[in-house]
Amino acid sequence: MTTTSDPYAGSYETTEGRVYTVTGGDWDSTLGADPIEAERLVVNLGPQHPSTHGVLRLVLDLEGETVTKARVVIGYLHTGIEKNTEYRTWTQGTTFVTRMDYLSPLFNEAGYCLAVEKLLGIEAPQRAQTIRVLVMELNRIASHLVALATGGMELGALTGMTNGFREREIVLDLLEEITGLRMNHAYIRPGGLAQDLPEGAVEHIREFLRIFPARVAGLHKLLTGQPIWQRRLKDVGYLDVTGCVALGMTGPILRAAGLPWDLRKVEPYLGYETYDFDVPTADTADAWGRYLVRVAEISESLRIIEQAVDRLEPGPVMVEDKKIAWPAQLSLGADGMGNSLDHVRHIMGQSMEALIHHFKLVTEGFRVPAGQVYVPIESPRGELGYHVVSDGSTRPWRVHVREPSFVNLQATAAMSEGGMIADVIAAIASIDPVMGGVDR
Repeated sequence: MTTTSDPYAGSYETTEGRVYTVTGGDWDSTLGADPIEAERLVVNLGPQHPSTHGVLRLVLDLEGETVTKARVVIGYLHTGIEKNTEYRTWTQGTTFVTRMDYLSPLFNEAGYCLAVEKLLGIEAPQRAQTIRVLVMELNRIASHLVALATGGMELGALTGMTNGFREREIVLDLLEEITGLRMNHAYIRPGGLAQDLPEGAVEHIREFLRIFPARVAGLHKLLTGQPIWQRRLKDVGYLDVTGCVALGMTGPILRAAGLPWDLRKVEPYLGYETYDFDVPTADTADAWGRYLVRVAEISESLRIIEQAVDRLEPGPVMVEDKKIAWPAQLSLGADGMGNSLDHVRHIMGQSMEALIHHFKLVTEGFRVPAGQVYVPIESPRGELGYHVVSDGSTRPWRVHVREPSFVNLQATAAMSEGGMIADVIAAIASIDPVMGGVDR
């Protein structure tokens, strides 16, 4: 074997070319540090650890129970989604981006589709925009419930975990009724939606709005006043507004430090400026404040959902342009999965032109004018931004995502160093990273 200049990488020649072998350089460099520090202990926390909020690895330097240094090691869930979108049509890209942050897939779909629509110079119909807001706020509630439930599990509040997931099931049942799936929906498409709300969905949403405030009150009753819960979160993972801004923190982390920065208010999209809701904040700048902000945001999302249901008007859910509007303008079959028999009869037996158009639109896709845009939206974890570049073809030239979990995770060291090792778990839980988004 011939070694490269990197002491942690080796290489050798094969029939397919040179193959490189890279070892754990970060670990080796840690162990090779000054041997005088006899009291120092280096610990791997994760990635196979139930309390690292996913496949996340932390390399911690400890002196007793105190963390003196914390490093975050990511990449264990890498999917290459951004690169994969370059090999699919603009519509097919939706099925990839929805799998990044798998706890808030509808936000990924919305951000991506808003960017594509901006390049196309089109706007989804009003009904589609209202339904987008509706399903995104349902998704925000589901995501925050997972943050509370997994945080509870990691800190030993197991009833908080079971109750959080129990309430989330109600939301997922609604999303499944509306989109057909519990997650990775591919429901929001360039130009509108895959399909309209099914019959009975509005009534079920109104029933949800009647019962859910009591469920939120139950979370408060279970956790907020609990002395152990308070002691595990208060003054833990402290990061003030100056540190948040310096590190690019957004979402509940920034709002818990006292800055009411919410893109739905400061840079509105999808008509959010017409909805009446508040931006919850706290002034504690710690894990306790982030918990309070997320619970308060659930209640604000319920307000938005109620307003969205009230303003639903009949109308199309996809743009009228036949060169873009696939497949939402094709009425679905009785099973809800395929095209209707009328459409099949039309393209197979009545119009050769319609068959050609259908074939071209499905297989090749539509063209998007050359250009580049950046569209940010407010996901449950903060600013989710899509930088999309088109070269005028039927596929994206580049899709790059400003993923809030990825950015927020760099606050780990600032929140953890100088604290106890037990508090690292609370700090990570308060960041609420989703590793699918980090390692996209």
